[in-house]
Amino acid sequence: MANETPETTAGPLTGYTVVDLSRALAGPHAGMMFGDLGARVIKVENPGKGDDSRSWGPPFVGPADNPQATYFFSCNRNKESIALDLKSETGRDTLTGLIARADVLIENFRSGVLDRLGFSTARCMEINPRLVILSITGFGHDGPEASRAGYDQIAQGEAGLMSLTGSGPDDMQRVGVPIADLLAGIYGSYGVLAALLERERTGKGKVVRTSLIAGMVGVHAFQGTRATVAGQEPQPGGNHHPSLSPYGLFTCRDGAVQISVGNENLWQKFCAAFDIDPATEGLADNASRVANRPALIELIEDRFSAYDAADLLHRLTEAGIPSGTVRTLPEVYQWDQALSQGLKVSVDHPVLGDIDLPGPPLRFFDADASGEVETTRTAHDAPPLLDEDAESIVAWLADGN
Repeated sequence: MANETPETTAGPLTGYTVVDLSRALAGPHAGMMFGDLGARVIKVENPGKGDDSRSWGPPFVGPADNPQATYFFSCNRNKESIALDLKSETGRDTLTGLIARADVLIENFRSGVLDRLGFSTARCMEINPRLVILSITGFGHDGPEASRAGYDQIAQGEAGLMSLTGSGPDDMQRVGVPIADLLAGIYGSYGVLAALLERERTGKGKVVRTSLIAGMVGVHAFQGTRATVAGQEPQPGGNHHPSLSPYGLFTCRDGAVQISVGNENLWQKFCAAFDIDPATEGLADNASRVANRPALIELIEDRFSAYDAADLLHRLTEAGIPSGTVRTLPEVYQWDQALSQGLKVSVDHPVLGDIDLPGPPLRFFDADASGEVETTRTAHDAPPLLDEDAESIVAWLADGN
């Protein structure tokens, strides 16, 4: 079972304590995931400045004498904050107490930094043999380039994602969010949960390691096997799928829509709806359509040019063709379907008051003979101010319960 901690919220990880030593994004995102699931997450920050992302902006919001970085808000909800100088005896003693009470420790220092602070893996496991340590680096903990600093855009390039993204081979682009950081945090969380399950059997903790480049390679998916099995070198293809056609973004009279014709049955339906002969030479099967994609795009956009986007989406839906629009982020956070899934949450921030944040992506249900009852956490805590919870955390450690 988890170490005993104050029950602060409902959720499948209620009763577990996570000590989050990480900063920036990969580790903090993992920590936020645990907090969303009900764990008590104690964020340890540097005195004075705190997490790097507290200064990453614009945008900053709030009063001029106490500006708040919205970047920090994106990965630190449902946490408490304590500022510790880990080079001081007091700071090290407090961290030792936290590790002794923790189920999980998250860190994303460069390899060797935590050792020099006096908290090597061996020392942490001596303090708490049941501890699960999540350690995230940029390029991995060993190997010839382990010492390199890890930043998202560098990882996107080095691990090949940028070579797949953009309008064409001469227009490589980064993904519009720090996807290497986010995936490292997600993969790391998945590893921690597996280690906690194993701990139930063995009673022993575990070290879980991942990296930004590992997260990138982990989602190469079919593009990866194009390279490793087919011997191809995938390149950016813009807004059209490299292995399916028609599948992508197509212009219409007043904008654009997306369609996904993922099998031959859908192709037949699409052709019937838009007066296309499905047996046209070069279009009769998916491989032919991929090979003749430019001509097919031209044909489809000619048909679509007679429609405004709203009418076109209605026609596609009637025909049973998967389709959609491209929403801006403000539109997403006003979209009824996103709201129905809990993808926007409100929190009470000590400086800003009520603010909305992107919500967690998981929902939970108890299922029995009487039906399903949702047990998803709906009340969330705002990202903490620096050192906001120091007094209560120190008191908890002193109390020993």
